[in-house]
Order: sequence, then C-alpha cells, then structure tokens
Amino acid sequence: MTAAPDIPTFLRRAGEFDPDPDTAALRDGAGIARVATPFGYDAWMITRHADARAVLADSRRFSVAVSGDRADATPDAGMTDADLARERAGDLMSHDPPEHTRLRRLLTPAFTGRQVRLLEPWIESVVADHLDVMERTGPPADLVESFALPVPLLVICELLGVPYSDRADFRHLSLRPLDLTLPRSERTAAFRELRGYMTSLAARVRADPGDGLLGAIVRDHGDEVTLDELSGIGHLLLFAGHETTATMLALGTLALLRHPDQLRIVRDRPDRVEGAVEELLRWHTILNIVTPRVATEPVTLVGHRVAAGDMVLVALPAANRDPALLRDPETLDVNRGATGHIAFGHGAHHCVGAPLARAELRIALPALLRRFPALRLADPGAAVEFRPPGIVHGVARLPVAW
Repeated sequence: MTAAPDIPTFLRRAGEFDPDPDTAALRDGAGIARVATPFGYDAWMITRHADARAVLADSRRFSVAVSGDRADATPDAGMTDADLARERAGDLMSHDPPEHTRLRRLLTPAFTGRQVRLLEPWIESVVADHLDVMERTGPPADLVESFALPVPLLVICELLGVPYSDRADFRHLSLRPLDLTLPRSERTAAFRELRGYMTSLAARVRADPGDGLLGAIVRDHGDEVTLDELSGIGHLLLFAGHETTATMLALGTLALLRHPDQLRIVRDRPDRVEGAVEELLRWHTILNIVTPRVATEPVTLVGHRVAAGDMVLVALPAANRDPALLRDPETLDVNRGATGHIAFGHGAHHCVGAPLARAELRIALPALLRRFPALRLADPGAAVEFRPPGIVHGVARLPVAW
C-alpha cells in the first residue's frame, strides 16, 4: 500500500481555530514562501489578504484550468487526457472563463438572493424539525450527527433531487477524497466512487428531470450540457453545499461556546446575526487552501519571480487574520459585521452557493441557541475531537448538553 503523505504545517491548526504559527509568521514576515505539498508538487504559498485577493481575481495569469494534479481529483499517471477531461467536466473549480462563465450561468439562478429568500421558510422548518428531535431525545447529543450535518445535507439533497434512500452514503463518500491522511490511491478511488454515483444520478435526472436543481438545468438547457458536465455540477454542489456548511455550523457553534459573551449576542440580538455569521466565517475560516492556481506567464508576486507553470496556493485562514485587513484580527468579535473576508474565495471563483450557506448559518445558529439557551459542551474538560488535518478544518464530534 502507498504510504500516506506527510501533512505540511499550513494544513494544520494551532489549537481549535487559529492558523498554524508558521503560516501566520510568514504572513507577518515575507508574505510568500516555496512549500512542499502532499499533492506531488511544490508551490508558492501566499498568506496576506491583499495578495490573496489579487491572485484569486486574476484568472488570466493564475489559472485553475491548467493546475494539473488536483487535491480532490488526484488523477494517476495512467489517465489519458480524455479521462481527465471527463473527471473535470462541469467542475467550476477546474475551468477558467469563458468556460467557467458558461457553467456558472447554469447555476446562478438557483442561488440569487431572491431565490434563497424563497427557500428560507423551508430551511427554518428543516432546522426546527431537527431541533425537535434533539429535544425529544434529550442530552447529551453529538451536535455534528444530530444537527450540523443533517440540516445542510437535507437542504442540498432536496435541491439536487437526490433520492432519500441514497443520502445515508453521502457523508462517507464526500469526506474520503479530502482526507489527506489517506494514501493517494485511496483518495483517488473515493473521488471516483463519488463521481460515479453522481454520474448515475445525472443519468436518472436526464431521463426524468423532476423538480431539483439538476432537473431544472436539464429542462432549461437540454443538450447544452453533457452528462459528464451534469455529473460534475452535482459533485461540486454536493461538497460545496453540504460538507463545508456542516463544518461551518459545527465549528461556529464551538466558537460561540468558547466565547459566551459572543454567544449571547447571536442568541439575543437578531439584528446582529448577519454580521456575526460574517465574523465567524472570517475568524475560523474552514478551508486551509483553495484550488491551486498555475501561473500562465512569468509574474512578480510579493517581490518574487514566479515562473510560468509554477503552482500558487492561497492560505485563506492566514489571509483572513491579516492585521492589514482589520484591527485586532485574532479576536472573535461578532459586532464587527462584514470585513471583506475571503472565506468563500474571491473573483470569478467566489463560491456560487455562498448565499445559501449564509442563509443556513443565519437561520440555524440562533435557532439552536434559542431552543437550548443553556447549551454547553457535555464534558467541558474533554478535548474536542477534530477531523484529520487537511484541506477542510472541522470538528469530527461535538458532544453537547443543555
């Protein structure tokens, strides 16, 4: 069996929330460094907020389409160009404009502010139903399994039109491709298993579109979208609309439990909730890096000459704690409001589902805290169990009581 790769420090955290000290020190010093990655290549890593925004906004000079070996795809050496093209079809994070623009236009109508507002009463009912179950079952409860995971899973499965009988497998399928403690061969197999499921779902939707988002794409765009593209769109939305939101919800709850004064504001001040969500997204940024970029031409980046073909990584947690972005960035302060964070990325590849994720957090967090005003960690002295270091930083289990 192939050995699991070493996990570099920039994919680890200091304690429960903070960027690792080496990455934070790099941000406050040189701002850029050449780093080894667990994906089989070296890369330039940038850490400052302004530099990160500049790279993410420049799809012409910093491309995702030619980024080669991907953290979520990890193709093996035996793959042909046609195989690789099929695996990346429909994935917005594998294409630059204008192809990216074409794909994004298929999804944008489902995630406009108006459309998300229409979904909010239904999201509120989903949240209330899960809180009812928690209340009936009684404490202690694992907040991840009983609330943080199933709420966004139900929301995205309904939107995609995933049959109810298939939903139990999604947690397993969506986590393994991102677990960098696994050997590359296992991550590759897990990626292809999930992509295979999405291909079978896309084929079913083509035959019977139904009411879900994938069905709407089939009805509205028909032959403009290939089966591989429909599968890729579903695959991306499953991860972006389920795994990340579940992680943000659990980690956000833990952050508030660790900061009772901030918790009370979120629980008792509805007018502060929207800004509080933005501050939580900034402060505990869950994505350690975004999709690698490749320099398409020689470019000077933070005073260093980056050659054409060099990989570039953006360390999001460090960038969102940049002292140049805001005063006292290490402090969680839900009264700040929006700060220009890049937790959802920036530029053309800013997360298309961000309005839905924000709505779920804005609804679920205060609802949880109001239903259980005495919410607390079940064992305050016990260490919280986190997921293995990797691309996404998150809680594995969060036992709570009330």
